[in-house]
This record gives sequence, structure tokens and C-alpha cells, in this order.
Amino acid sequence: MTKLKWGMIGGGEGSQIGPAHRLGSGLDGLFEFSAGALDHRAAEGIEYGQRLGLGDRAYGSWQEMLAGEKAREDRIDLVTVATPNSTHYEITKAFLEAGFHVLCEKPMTMTVEEGEDIVRTAKATGKICAVNYGYSGYSLVRHMKAMIARGDIGKVRLVNTEFAHGHHADAADLDNPRVRWRYDPAQAGVSAQFADCGIHAMHMASFVTGQEVTKLSADTVSCLEQRELEDDAMVNFRMDGGTVGRLWTSSVAIGRQHGLGIQVFGETGGLRWSQEHPNQLYYMPLGERLQIIERGEANLSPEADRTTRVTIGHAEGMPLAFANIYKDLAEAISANKEGRAIDPAADLYPRAEDGLRSMAAVVTVAQSGKENGAWLDARPPMFRT
Repeated sequence: MTKLKWGMIGGGEGSQIGPAHRLGSGLDGLFEFSAGALDHRAAEGIEYGQRLGLGDRAYGSWQEMLAGEKAREDRIDLVTVATPNSTHYEITKAFLEAGFHVLCEKPMTMTVEEGEDIVRTAKATGKICAVNYGYSGYSLVRHMKAMIARGDIGKVRLVNTEFAHGHHADAADLDNPRVRWRYDPAQAGVSAQFADCGIHAMHMASFVTGQEVTKLSADTVSCLEQRELEDDAMVNFRMDGGTVGRLWTSSVAIGRQHGLGIQVFGETGGLRWSQEHPNQLYYMPLGERLQIIERGEANLSPEADRTTRVTIGHAEGMPLAFANIYKDLAEAISANKEGRAIDPAADLYPRAEDGLRSMAAVVTVAQSGKENGAWLDARPPMFRT
């Protein structure tokens, strides 16, 4: 099989997210890292790209990369946008309109209106626009989704999800530029902690249940009073299949490290998974003993089997979850090129529509917090029919 060509914007030297994308994209040998504009400082970006082997396809800016790749017969098949949040919309739209498939880091846009425009642009161009809710790539998260879809826990009644850490709890970090920008409305938008972490937890709830959030009520607070945006939020929500949702997200929960987890309770059973212990999925059938499902064991779902690589008992980590998003996208792009249907077990990558719903939730949480927890419609306007 000929490798697909992949490019990256952002994710330069010292980046937190860049290495995870480079590891994930290359893990299965489906993509070749072919082009990049890796730093907003042109010289540094070109030099780092050349050290990574990009040669003359190491660009000084995303605009140069767009022009350069458009002119090539061996242009990239997929570009990942891993730049600051405020640039996602402009870059994603430009590459979609130029005929490239895009994987955009979250949040996809800064406003709901921009998100709706990206959804329309992707549809008009016929190009894939995916959003990196990378935790949905974990093998046992996909097995949880498959179990719920086939009715193993009956009709879902309640989902409880959270993403809490304590890494911004120190008041001495108020002026630390690596922390401060996250709580600055000029740079972060209308929300801090929910937009950064809470949307992962909410997307996870929708992903595993197959339901979308319709309305929500939020209690948001800045525990460090000097912050303009929230560092803790509790969100109640309702889903279109009748499920009740509870979500907590915090950046001041001292003692928590990464803190992403989900519990789903149905009429005939319950399921529980944690990102810090991704190899185990806990399953309690009604009236029976607790079962621990291990990643990599026999007789799991096709969705889980397709996304496990490491021998049972060994740790699976975030880059492998990212790799599963890239594996999905490779299958989707190849199916598009070959004019065939995508493998159903691979048709799970987060879409632009998911990015739009998340942006609508961010705006709604911020508004509900200002209105003392008022219940508000959380759907994007274009989906309110």
C-alpha cells in the first residue's frame, strides 16, 4: 500500500501536542510525514522541519505551505492544524477550500458561527474535516460504545463524566504566561476550563452513548478570584435519547493528574472507564458480579480489535489513541479515493459537526454560568430543526 502524505501546522519544537501527533500519524505506516509549517517563527520552523527530514517542504508559514502544496503533484493528503485556538478557523477553512482533508485540534473554532461555516465548507468541498477528540481513539472506549449500541446495558439512563486536574491551582502561577493566557478572554474566548477539558468529557458522553446534548445548566466559578474565566464547572445536561448527564471539570483539583473518566448506567448494567487506566473497562450486569474487561483479550468488538496493537497486559497510551484517529482517517481517505464504502469499524473519527456541537456547548455553558444555572438550548442553530 502506498503511504498517504501528511503535513502539520504548529506542533513545533517544545510543543506539548506535536510529538503525540507525529507518533500517532506514523505508528501504523499509513502516513508519511511530508510537509510542515511547525512554528510561527519562520526560521525556527524551517530549521526544525528540516531536522525532522522535511527538506524543502519545511515552510515558514501556513500560507507558504498552502501555496507550496497546492502546486505539487505529490501534495499532502491530510493536514493537521495544531496552532493556537484563535487561528484554527482561518487555517482549516483555507485548506478545505484548497481541496485538502483536515484534522483540526480542538476547539475547532472560537465561535459557533465559525463552526457552522466549517461544517458547510467541508460539505461543499466534499473534504474530510475531523476534530482531534483523541481520547475517543482508545480501544476500550470504542468497545464501550459497541457494548452500549448492541444493548448490553439496556436503555441508557445516566452518564457521569469528568475531566479534572490540579495543575492550575497555585496562585503563584497567576502571572505565568503558560497558564495566564488560558483565563484571558482575549486569547481563550468565553470559557477556560470547560473549553479546554470539559468538552473532551462532553464529547466522550456523546461518543459512547450515540446521543447528542440538547440542553444544559451550568455552575461556573473562578476559585482563584483574580481569573476572569472559570477554573471549575459543574454541568447538568440532557441528551436527545432521554439520557441524563452530569459533568464536572476543574483545573484546581489538587491531587488529580489527568482526571478524564466516564461512567454510563443503563437499565440492565453499568460501565466505567478512566483515561489513566485505559487497559480496563469495568462492567457490572444487573444482579451479577463485577467484570473487568481487559484491552486485547479475546472476543471483543471489531471496533476494539481494530484499534489494539500492544500485547495484553502492557500499557496503552495517548499516542496510540491518537494513532487510532489517524488509522480511521487513512481508511476514510483511501475509501474516498477508491470510491468504496469505509470500513464501519473505522467510521468513528470525530467530525466537524462534533467540533461545532462542542463550540455551541462552550458558549452555552458560559452563558448559563452567567445566568445562575439557567437551562439553555445547547444545540447549534443549524441543528435546531
